[in-house]
Amino acid sequence: MSGEPLVTVAVVPRERFSSALGALETLYASTREPFRLIYVDGGSPPRVRRALERASRERGFRLLRTPGYLSPNRARNLALREVTTRYVVFIDNDAFVTPGWLEALVRCAETTGAALCAPLTLIGPLEHGNIHVASGECRILREGGRNVFVDVHHHSGDRLSQVRASLHRCPTEIVEFHCMLARRETLEKLGPLDEGLSSLFEHCDLSLSVRRAGGALWFEPESVVAYHPATNLRWSDLRYFNLRWSDPWNRASLARFQEKWQLDPDSPGIESALGAARFQQRLMFRRARHWSHRALGPAGDPLRRALLRSERTLRSAVARLVR
Repeated sequence: MSGEPLVTVAVVPRERFSSALGALETLYASTREPFRLIYVDGGSPPRVRRALERASRERGFRLLRTPGYLSPNRARNLALREVTTRYVVFIDNDAFVTPGWLEALVRCAETTGAALCAPLTLIGPLEHGNIHVASGECRILREGGRNVFVDVHHHSGDRLSQVRASLHRCPTEIVEFHCMLARRETLEKLGPLDEGLSSLFEHCDLSLSVRRAGGALWFEPESVVAYHPATNLRWSDLRYFNLRWSDPWNRASLARFQEKWQLDPDSPGIESALGAARFQQRLMFRRARHWSHRALGPAGDPLRRALLRSERTLRSAVARLVR
């Protein structure tokens, strides 16, 4: 790499660690644009921790490690304190980039003056081409004397091969933290990301805040990133995953977002976010049930019976089991 980088890439934990090393290798292999890297490692398992330490020495990136788990916004704020470049890219540790992704985001920001830029975000393996979000809507409407929150993902569930020709750079109302480019000056004016949003609504809050401050958000489909959902959780992932989508974090995030933006609790955007959180909890429950058959004692073991009886009991039991 030559020249002074315009961008610092900040990688943070999203919900697990088992994809982290593969995503990091892809990041280096697919990025030609000069960049600095700050990697925030919040409590990863020993195997991942050692690999990240080795990669940090070999690659020369800044590794910030905490012994305990971090909420995503807490991790992002730790990285943001050390950013001095014009732009920062926040990217989750389960997001896989494609060649040209960073160049396209920088080009978009430099051309449009955008405060935030969003790539085309896929879900699952890149070769499947399943779209998670390709621009979207994020707004608060005043209806019948109440503030109604609306959050819509454009092309969610579509196949990229079917809609690619219709996608073009355009303004958007929302960017997601799976991957986004942000202008550092904008973030400095807004202040730290809201750490009261531990598990839900972080991207909505930032999108609304930037637009309220007069900043522009743009969607750039020439930048393609895919995040890998936790469909195959490992045992070493369960404790953080359980905390990341826990009822206390979800309830606190919901209360903070509603209070901050004075929202009606029946808003469709809120119901959608809660539905996504419940899906994550069910995913953890199914995976932990599978592990209980393999890792726990005989069928009559009281803890195993408790695990199989209810999701609430399971979430509490997993937090104890995987310490």
